[in-house]
Amino acid sequence: MSNSNSQRVRTIFRAKTSKALDKIEDPRETLDDSYDQQVKLLQQVRRAVAEVATAKKRIELQGEEMGARYQRLGAQAGEALAQGREDLARAALERRAMLEGQVANLQQQYASLDRQTAQLQDRERRLTDQVAAFRIEKETIKATYTASEAQVKANEAVSGLSSSIEDIGSSLDRARDRVAQMQARAAATDELLASGALTDLTAAPDADIERQLAVISAQAEIERQLQALQQGGPAAAAPNAADGGWLGIGQGGAR
Repeated sequence: MSNSNSQRVRTIFRAKTSKALDKIEDPRETLDDSYDQQVKLLQQVRRAVAEVATAKKRIELQGEEMGARYQRLGAQAGEALAQGREDLARAALERRAMLEGQVANLQQQYASLDRQTAQLQDRERRLTDQVAAFRIEKETIKATYTASEAQVKANEAVSGLSSSIEDIGSSLDRARDRVAQMQARAAATDELLASGALTDLTAAPDADIERQLAVISAQAEIERQLQALQQGGPAAAAPNAADGGWLGIGQGGAR
């Protein structure tokens, strides 16, 4: 294989490979996949915000219940002391003291969840803005790519048409030559049929004899008119109005 052929094969191979890669790595599909991943991440963040908010609400309800119990124990301690039951008052205050530790721990959890909720909500807002901005840019890039792809296809079509014009011209020239040859052949066969060299299968069985007799009669008529002219007579009677004018031309010899 020559160097030029090898170079041509390598060029064709690279072109086909590039086209295959372009088809596989369509940037529009890549952008859509990236957008879908960002939307999934945003959905995960929103679920996390909802879960943290739910946990925070449970702690809040639990804290409200413990606060109500704390108030109730204080009231019970005062009532027991008023009735001279110092032991009951002491027990109520001891439980109230234990409850204070539980409430303090619950308050720490609530404060931690409150900070976490604020962070997640801020992250959700920023991620929502990023996803919205990415979507606009994605659609813009996709539209630009689609328009560029259409332009490339149109240019390739025009280029292919331009490169094939020469072949089209050659095809038209060959078609014209074939038409001219066929016309010449038709004219030649007409002349052969008229001369009798070819047999006209569509003609009457005795058409050739009639044609030959017609030729002989025409020659005899010419000889007669020639003799009449040599003898000083008219070659044929001139047609008059009574004979039909020009309609009588060629009919004088039939009388």
